[in-house]
Amino acid sequence: MMIALFPNELKQHSLEIATEVCQYLKEKGIEVVAEKGLASMIGAQILTDEIMDRIDFRISLGGDGTILRLVHRHPQLNAPLLGINLGSLGFLADIPQDDILSSLDDLINGRYHIQERMMMDGYTSQGNTCFAVNEVVVHRAQNPCLVDLAIYVDGRYVNTFSADGIILSTPSGSTAYSLAAGGPILTPELDVFVITPICPHTISNRPIILMPKEEIQVHYLSPYLPVEVAYDGISSFTLGNQEIFTAKASQRRFSLVHLDSRRDYFFTLREKLGWHGKLKNASS
Repeated sequence: MMIALFPNELKQHSLEIATEVCQYLKEKGIEVVAEKGLASMIGAQILTDEIMDRIDFRISLGGDGTILRLVHRHPQLNAPLLGINLGSLGFLADIPQDDILSSLDDLINGRYHIQERMMMDGYTSQGNTCFAVNEVVVHRAQNPCLVDLAIYVDGRYVNTFSADGIILSTPSGSTAYSLAAGGPILTPELDVFVITPICPHTISNRPIILMPKEEIQVHYLSPYLPVEVAYDGISSFTLGNQEIFTAKASQRRFSLVHLDSRRDYFFTLREKLGWHGKLKNASS
């Protein structure tokens, strides 16, 4: 078995924990690789293009942002990913520090299942392309006022939003920016898109859920400065007046390891979002 470790190099404790994880895995007879520059620091072999296809699992040490950066830095690496959470809020990275060693044992001994989650591809009429695990955001950027964005689904006109922008989200991204903007929470196994307007001028504008077979076109109408198309909070490009951005379901899938010993998705929601509801007796 070969496992690739991806610690968040900006966090010193991430490197320290990665060193301990590397040593533990090597004691179990597992080959451990890491990116050049980090490999020697944690005692791993150097990750090269030649061994990408041999990697059985990826382990990220950080938070959800660390996972997203990893996916975008190595788009050709498709091995299932296990996220160890060293941050505060993590829906993709759900292994706490206290459970690292027991979680590694579960992984080694096959006590897990793989969640195959949808991803999104996007392109513009000017040739820019992107992909996203969580979301693509079309935002007003440097414009000091609301912008007009016309939405089409498979070429059928839906509405023109006067807003700060539009969020196009996958179910994985439904608990990220879309949630903060008033979008719905979707269980990650679903294959759907969510269109969530950001601060729309008309309060009757609400999020829309669409099937993944449908393509979404965002037509920038305002004769102002270019708007920004940002994907997964990683990178961005601009969209000029009368240009069109199109989003569709990707052929690629995001493979996330879920350990059998971990709590279910709804426990994670209660824990991460601070829900404190209590069950009551029928007579209450």
